[in-house]
Amino acid sequence: MLRLLPFLLILGYGLVLWLFSARRMGAQLEQKSRPLADPDLREALIPLAKALDLKRIPVGILQDPAINGLAAPDGKVYLTQGFIQKFRAREVTAEELASVVAHELGHVALGHSRRRMIDYTGQNVLRLVLMGVLGRILPFIGIWIANAIASAFAARLSRRDEFEADEWASALMIKAGYTTAPQKSLFKKLDALTGAKGAQIPSWLRTHPHTPQRIAAIEANEARWGV
Repeated sequence: MLRLLPFLLILGYGLVLWLFSARRMGAQLEQKSRPLADPDLREALIPLAKALDLKRIPVGILQDPAINGLAAPDGKVYLTQGFIQKFRAREVTAEELASVVAHELGHVALGHSRRRMIDYTGQNVLRLVLMGVLGRILPFIGIWIANAIASAFAARLSRRDEFEADEWASALMIKAGYTTAPQKSLFKKLDALTGAKGAQIPSWLRTHPHTPQRIAAIEANEARWGV
């Protein structure tokens, strides 16, 4: 039992840290956001709400110039102001932004926030164990290797979540009558919209899959579903 105590303490510390961070993030998002007011975008979300038997899907607009959508730990969905600006410039459509909302709803429905909490604590244990082992075998570079392995493990789990959220979003978009066309067309635009900053990141450290992989996975799901 005493041998397990350090690991239990690490797990407990990671859990408390994650909960504190999640609560603080939720408060910050509330302060830096406003409700979605654009009538065209709100109308585009109506089919999603009907498909989910909801009166409406509340979406917050985060005052951030980045091109992004996110699901907060408390389950609220946000689009960034940067995305809204691209919509007003007609670089993205209302249906494409609806697919972003569907994707973030997928993260919520699949419990990815809770899963990431578990993953986060597990990653801390993995990192510390590897640092202890590799630090003895490979002085100086052992810690760097341990961090790289833990980061690669975290990135792989994140990519898994993205594929799952994409699949959930595809099913919702089809049920809502949109098909997956807006989802795939937005993916084709994302690199240009975001400046393709992720292109220089090694594949094993990417938190999101490459665009062709995401589109191929969606099309594979469509073939499997017969749509």
